[in-house]
Amino acid sequence: MRLRITVPASTANLGPGFDAFGMALGLHDVVEAHLVDTGLKVEVVDAGAGDMADVPTDETHLVVRALRRTCEHLGTELPGLHLRCHNAIPHARGLGSSAAAVVAGISAGYAFAGKAVDDAALQLAAGFEGHADNAAASLYGGFVIAWRAGERFHAERLRPHEAIRPVVAVPEARSSTGETRGLLPAQVPHADAAFTAGRAALAVHALTARPDLLLAATDDRLHQGYRAPAYPASLRLVQALREHGVAAAISGAGPTVLALTTTGILPGDVAVEGFDVFELPVAHSGVQVAAG
Repeated sequence: MRLRITVPASTANLGPGFDAFGMALGLHDVVEAHLVDTGLKVEVVDAGAGDMADVPTDETHLVVRALRRTCEHLGTELPGLHLRCHNAIPHARGLGSSAAAVVAGISAGYAFAGKAVDDAALQLAAGFEGHADNAAASLYGGFVIAWRAGERFHAERLRPHEAIRPVVAVPEARSSTGETRGLLPAQVPHADAAFTAGRAALAVHALTARPDLLLAATDDRLHQGYRAPAYPASLRLVQALREHGVAAAISGAGPTVLALTTTGILPGDVAVEGFDVFELPVAHSGVQVAAG
């Protein structure tokens, strides 16, 4: 049995929606999964190979771990496995590469078991990272609002306004989600929490119906400023773009900068040296699995 799993990148937070907002983007990893008699073989090819130099190719590979955990959940056993991973999503840049790998593995597990992806898939995917924003975006596509109630994760998918054209500025430097979370304080001022709550509510309206409000709606006082030491150049770019009227924020844990534009380009007089800048459309479809 052969499968071809195509899974989109994602951006999280979108400014004030810390651990709550996610959006799928039109950059895809493709995993070819092939059942064989025995053993495990993992290959990383194409543009992602150089960026993946430190990625394991054994049972600790994230796609393999997610696939094995899914098979355990579904009560299925697999023979040998051959994975060929075409990685286009850069690692450790805030574009959901880990969530995409997890979603690919989980989707493969369901397909090998002959089952349709269900709510338990979100529980499995979010369980790897402790929050569902990136995972839900890669699973469902579009714009998602994610939350946790007790031990269960939830997500609702909304369709972003058709005028929104995301642009990303990706630096060479990487960041670690664990390290950037370590910079966050245990408490924040009540005024900052109230400010961010209001902007997060506005962001839902701006993203789905009023893109002209995105500049105000993407303002944040909850997390980005505290993590500035991890990506000072990225935060300077965010500030420069916002001063030019562009709704910009750090993408996920950074250091990629996300700009929510209606033109697909950044102002020409904003310096972007050290960043690769390109438009990434919203991916309205989530992970896709086909016989391969």
